[in-house]
Amino acid sequence: MHIRKAALEELDAIMDIYRTAQDFMIKSGNPNQWGRKYPPKDLIERDIENEVCHLVCKENDIHGVFAVFRGDEPTYEHIENGKWLNDDEYVTVHRIASDGKVHGIFRCAIQCLKKNHTNIRIDTHSDNIIMQGQIEKNGFEKCGTIYVADGSPRIAYQWTR
Repeated sequence: MHIRKAALEELDAIMDIYRTAQDFMIKSGNPNQWGRKYPPKDLIERDIENEVCHLVCKENDIHGVFAVFRGDEPTYEHIENGKWLNDDEYVTVHRIASDGKVHGIFRCAIQCLKKNHTNIRIDTHSDNIIMQGQIEKNGFEKCGTIYVADGSPRIAYQWTR
């Protein structure tokens, strides 16, 4: 598998992956994190335009999608019930999703990021047990609780080299 940046002409295929991920999250006991409305198409379009949307591909087929942001994440400024591993520069992973047809999407994305970055942060909903397992299995440490823009809590994780 390989990682590459997304192009606008792939927006519909990307949204299909997010719909698959929404269905999976709902069926696996996590109906509130994304529901059927998140992420909205205009947000993903902006991610592509801003070159932060990345695809996980096997040969020419797209099987996963995620966004990577450099710089401070506003929702990470305040953390409760713990602390970040350090205050060094970091990248943040958001909106990671898979079409469910290929295993190892999360691992592939994170291994690629670990080659180029010394600090990675990510968060997930407390109901997203599957994602928590993936995050922890890939070497991230639980750091505490952050709150996203709508005020709902998320479990915050960090990996550092």
